[in-house]
This record gives sequence, C-alpha cells and structure tokens, in this order.
Amino acid sequence: MKTTSLCFAVALVALLGAPPVAGQSGEKLIVYGDVTYFFGPGRPLNCTLNNRYKRGEPVGFRMTAINPATGQRDRMTQLTVHLSYAGKTVDVPMRDRQNEKQPERTFWVAKWIVPDDAPVGIVRYTVTAKDPQGRTGEFKPFEVEASQITVVE
Repeated sequence: MKTTSLCFAVALVALLGAPPVAGQSGEKLIVYGDVTYFFGPGRPLNCTLNNRYKRGEPVGFRMTAINPATGQRDRMTQLTVHLSYAGKTVDVPMRDRQNEKQPERTFWVAKWIVPDDAPVGIVRYTVTAKDPQGRTGEFKPFEVEASQITVVE
C-alpha cells in the first residue's frame, strides 16, 4: 500500500469514529494534517502541498485533532505549531477554519511567513493539541529530511 493511501486510510478511520486500538485509552488526541502554500484565495499555487519555501513565502499549516474514543473533533481544542530553526523555537497558534459559510472546513489553520533570517536548510516543526477536557496530542513529521520544511534560496 502506498504511503499516501495508508495515511488516508488512517485519517478516514479516525474521522469515521472507529473504536480505539486495543490498549488505547482514548486519552490522546489523534493529530494530523498537511503543509501547503497560503498565498490567499484565487492566487496561483494557493493551498498547493509543498515543503520547500523561499524566504518571504507563506507556509500554511492545516491540521485537525480527533478524539479517538468518539471519532469527533472539538472546535474548542487549541492547536499550536512549534517551528525550530536558527537555534530558536517559534510558536504559532492555530485557528479553527470552520464557519457558518464553510461548515465543511473541519480543521485548524496557521500561517507562517518564512522570515528573512531563516537560514537555508531544514526547519523542524511539530503541532500540539489540547482539548477542553485536558486530552492532548502531538503531530511530528517523519524524521526524514524530505518530511520537514526546507528553506531554499
């Protein structure tokens, strides 16, 4: 099975509310998503998946957090992107993207503009989530350079 198919299957099971895996208490949120360009609606390449960015380009994070016991998301859950580069960590809070006009957008978003001081190379990131009941979860890309954000010239 291709990796993308496997990722889709895992996400689909989470969204459909499959029962927790044996030994899983349901206390950890399932956090997943993607990284894309966030140029703005109607602009070329907007929402195109990517992991290579130039300084000044907008990195868009789209994530969700699911309670594995219910298969549902809680819109009050707080998600934060943690970016590590140049010896520092920058925290970027995410916001719920769903609204009355676009109820299908059941995910959170955050935008980070690659700063001028970002060195060329790998920018590592994680995303943490905490729901109102105190459950937490974390998304970490694979420990493979191609899975990270890369700043290019």
